[in-house]
Amino acid sequence: MSRFKLTLLNRQTLNFFSTHLEDVGPVASRLKSRTVIRVAGPDSVKFLQGLLTNDVRKFGEPVAEKVSPLATSNMPTVGTPPIYAAMLTPQGRFLYDFFLYRPPRPDEKLDRTGSGPGPTPEEVELYADVDGSVVDELIGILKRYRLRSKVDIDNVGKEFYCWQRYGGNLSDNSSTEEPEAASVGWGGNVDRSAVSSSRGTEGGWEWFKDPRLDCLGFRGIFPSDSTPPLVEADKETAEENYLLWRLENGVAEGSTEIPKGEAIPLEYNLAGLNAISFDKGCYVGQELIARTQHRGVIRKRLLPLRFLDDDGKEIEQRVAAGAVVVDSAGKKIGTVTTALGCRGLGLLRLEDAFRGSGALAVEGNEDVKVQAIRPKWWPGEWFLEDQDHTAAA
Repeated sequence: MSRFKLTLLNRQTLNFFSTHLEDVGPVASRLKSRTVIRVAGPDSVKFLQGLLTNDVRKFGEPVAEKVSPLATSNMPTVGTPPIYAAMLTPQGRFLYDFFLYRPPRPDEKLDRTGSGPGPTPEEVELYADVDGSVVDELIGILKRYRLRSKVDIDNVGKEFYCWQRYGGNLSDNSSTEEPEAASVGWGGNVDRSAVSSSRGTEGGWEWFKDPRLDCLGFRGIFPSDSTPPLVEADKETAEENYLLWRLENGVAEGSTEIPKGEAIPLEYNLAGLNAISFDKGCYVGQELIARTQHRGVIRKRLLPLRFLDDDGKEIEQRVAAGAVVVDSAGKKIGTVTTALGCRGLGLLRLEDAFRGSGALAVEGNEDVKVQAIRPKWWPGEWFLEDQDHTAAA
């Protein structure tokens, strides 16, 4: 097996990926756990604006006059970046997450097959990358909310696949022009046509920076009958490796990792992941979000975890989601929400999570130590929130 053929076949491969991804990236994964739905019709933006936590009105704005240097005759201008958002219960608990995309408009390119003009500006068409395990339930709920809105909602998961491109070399580059694409051309100059072709397909579907965090790389939806650009045969890897990449960065995704009907969005860091607009106005569940944000104190947050033995060596396959995390006195401070090998995510009390080294363990299996890690992307004030609250008390 090639050193870079990273498939999750066994524990050794998982260890290799965990240790070496920053050296061998970028890689790409087709996200089989995700699927695509289509929301179309003149009321699409208004409909989603009243349901989702983020401001989706930009999808209804006219195309900007400024043309990207990446455009070619059959390629889009750099399209409207995707939006990450969530749908909540009326009580403000998490239900579903969405990556929303707006396909190119008529004056940007041809239709999604590349063979004819696209929809008229009045026919708003949006695509959403959603959790595939709940797609039928999600579509049913959206249709119940639709009422008299002029909106059609369809499952197009057989036509499009969701992809993620990530890795150490890629996530460190904050530019939308990737190193591989920017290095082509005569005399070291950038060939804009080649850059455009390498970032998107002839139907206009392209890679975008992940709307949550730069460190997560690039995300996109692409026709199911073709491989996305920049995905080399020996750099395509199993989706579990993308899960591991997210675990190391402290990012949950989907209605399993963010418990449906239970999770409080701010505890799962959705504000820090650009999923919430605090000035967009009303949406379903907005009251709890506004009240929690106004108080300014989040006592528990989702954190990356490592599972270790008494000698500080990583322990694999010993911890499952739902395991209780306790401190040295046996006091419960949180719960493991996701686990893969020796890595995981846990919803822990910040006051206790970083108090002393090696003080945390798995309840009922105290020989498994738990190390909570502060993600690099976390703003410093998230650690001060609990300190300020404790001092005030």
